[in-house]
Amino acid sequence: MSEPFIFIGTYTLREGKLQDFKQQWLELLEMVEAKEPRLIAFNAYVNEDGTELTGVQVHPDADSMLFHMQVARDHISEAYQSTLEKARRIDVYGTPSDAVLETVRQLAGSGVPLSVKARHLGGVTRSSAA
Repeated sequence: MSEPFIFIGTYTLREGKLQDFKQQWLELLEMVEAKEPRLIAFNAYVNEDGTELTGVQVHPDADSMLFHMQVARDHISEAYQSTLEKARRIDVYGTPSDAVLETVRQLAGSGVPLSVKARHLGGVTRSSAA
């Protein structure tokens, strides 16, 4: 297996919009489950007071991430318009293509810190754990 491609995005939720986001998230999960069989992991976490959200994605490669952004673009744009106030930070682990970086920057907006750690030193990736 090649090195995984990991995307971690942290966002500020609009005040009082956590419940609306949860509904959007369920719809997005349904779509991802149906249309993205290569995606290894796709999870969201929120802080205690419901003001900050972090999404964690694990893909088999950067092409899978690009495909995800194409498939989910409308959902992502809708979230930015209705429930997400702004992107706070984007972290990428693995080698992104220029298309992935361009799309991430477009969706996140200007001025969002973007950290890329492309040099993979090795590791273990399991598709399922016992």
